[in-house]
Amino acid sequence: MTQPSFQWPNNHKIAVMVTVLLESWSDGKAPPYSPMTTPLKPGTYDRAGVTWASYGVRAGVWRIMRILDQHGIKGTICANARSIELIPDAMRIAVANGHEIAAHSYTQDALMAYMSRDEELAMIRRCSDVFVTHLGEKPKGWISPVLASTDHTAELLAGEGFLWHGDYNDEDLPRVVQTPQGSVIGLPHTDFADNRVLRQSPRAYFDAYKDTFDYLYANEPGSLINLTLHSQFGGRPLVSSVFSEILAYLKGHDGVWFPRHDELATWFGGTGIEAVPYAQRFFA
Repeated sequence: MTQPSFQWPNNHKIAVMVTVLLESWSDGKAPPYSPMTTPLKPGTYDRAGVTWASYGVRAGVWRIMRILDQHGIKGTICANARSIELIPDAMRIAVANGHEIAAHSYTQDALMAYMSRDEELAMIRRCSDVFVTHLGEKPKGWISPVLASTDHTAELLAGEGFLWHGDYNDEDLPRVVQTPQGSVIGLPHTDFADNRVLRQSPRAYFDAYKDTFDYLYANEPGSLINLTLHSQFGGRPLVSSVFSEILAYLKGHDGVWFPRHDELATWFGGTGIEAVPYAQRFFA
C-alpha cells in the first residue's frame, strides 16, 4: 500500500457536503412514507400525510437554514421547483446567505424513471424556468427524486449546461461523467439520510454520521461525506437538534472542508482528474 495521491484543497483531510432536500408533492398527494403507522385503504386521500409533507416549506427549511447559519456552514438545498414557487422569499434568503439551490424535479412524485427522453428534457427545462423566474439564474446541479434517474438524464443535464449531477452511489468521490452532449460532475449521494430513522430514535442519525466520520478521518484521508436531511422531517426539532449536534461535532475537528455541491464540483472539474477509484487511492 502506498500513500494516496488524491487530497482536497488546502490540505483538508475530509470533505462534508450538506444536502438539504426541500420537497413538495402534487396537490392532494402524500409521500409513500410518514411517521403514521396505520395504512389507509389504497386510493384514500391521506390528509395527515399531505399536511405532514407540507411542514418542509412551512417551517422545516427555515429552521435548517437557521442552524446552518448558526454554524457558519453553507449547504446545498435541492428543491422541487414547486417548493420554490411556494416559498420564493425563503429561497432568495438562502441564496443571499450563501447557500446553493439545486434542482430536484418539479414535484417529488414527478419521477424521471417514468418519463420518456423528451418528457425528461421538458421537465428539466420547466424546472430551470422556475429558477430563472424566481431566483434569476438557472440551477447548476440536479438530484432526481428518489435518485430515480434514467440512462438519458446525465446527457440531458450536460446538454442544458448543468455542472453537477448527484444521483450516483457507485463511488465514494466525485467523477467526470462523459456524455454525447458534454460532461457533468457526478457527485455521490448517501446511504443514510434522516428518513432512515422515521420510526427509530433520531440518535441513530447522529451515531451513523459520527461513526462514519471517525473511521474516515482516522483511516482514509481525502474522503467525502454527504450529510443529508429532508426539510419535512429533518426540519422538525426532533431531528434538527441532532443535525445541529452533528455539525458541531464535525466542526470540532481540524481539516474538515464544508463545500457546497457546486463548489466541490467546480474544484474537482479543475483538477483534470476523471475519477478516483478506491484501489487507486490505497492500493496503487
